Amino acid sequence: MRLSILDQVPLTEHTPTPADAIASGLHLAQEGEALGYHRIWYAEHHHSASFASPAPEIMTALALERTKRIRVGTGGILLPLYPVQKVVEVMSMLTQAHGDRVDTGVGRAALNDPDYGEKIAHLVHGLGSLHEPTPGEPPGRVWVLGAGGSTAPLAGGLGSGYVHGHFFVPHGGEAAMAAYRAAAEPEHMPHTVLAVRAIAAETSERAQQLADAMLLWRARKDLGNDGPIPSADTTAEHVWSEQERTRAKARAKAIIAGTPDQVYTELAALADAHGADEVMINTLTSDPADRHASYRLLAERFAV
Repeated sequence: MRLSILDQVPLTEHTPTPADAIASGLHLAQEGEALGYHRIWYAEHHHSASFASPAPEIMTALALERTKRIRVGTGGILLPLYPVQKVVEVMSMLTQAHGDRVDTGVGRAALNDPDYGEKIAHLVHGLGSLHEPTPGEPPGRVWVLGAGGSTAPLAGGLGSGYVHGHFFVPHGGEAAMAAYRAAAEPEHMPHTVLAVRAIAAETSERAQQLADAMLLWRARKDLGNDGPIPSADTTAEHVWSEQERTRAKARAKAIIAGTPDQVYTELAALADAHGADEVMINTLTSDPADRHASYRLLAERFAV
């Protein structure tokens, strides 16, 4: 099973400025390549106090310049915000400059766009002729991101890859991936990726401390207090409100935390249940050292 990275370029107590967060994200691309990860993608967020990447295509370009082998891409460009032709031209330039390791992942988040399906079709057509597909990859390197399941058959019918955001909605992925595969033509080489939020540490206790910090951040965000990812020390000293505990309990289902063996077992089971060809791991920690350690431990356990 392939293992990949989804980086949201988080703002944290340890990386409080966008410059800090961007530098950490680019360093992660280099470390991910050295560890043997298949790809790294950068997410898109606007007006966020938690994340520092409003332009994933720029992060992709910067990471491509700093790496040689790992696939790099957008996870994803919010397609409702842009003319399709602009996305085609930008991603085409990156492919022309860096060859056949550029991925174009697109999504719509909560944005409504009645022309979304037509835009993806245009995107697949515009990028599909740029290069020949390699084994296990869909033609054109276009990927559709989804969480509710409605875009899965659309992706299958158009011949793109499909990524299910388990970390966003930790249920319904099995049905979505089945619908994608049912709609896909064999010649399109259907390929599914499961995006999961996970953290590994040397001990389960340390992993839970780091997971608690993620949950405190997420609970605060749900309650309207968007901000940087807190450190494990800050979280340990925090007096949780009842509302925060309720939100954290609900969000805990979307995080896998433990030793490398424990995380491996859960990820492998999730991948098997979904029929996923690849698992893309998203890890949010305040200290980049904890994040890099988690990716290293999992790379070693998965023997990527």
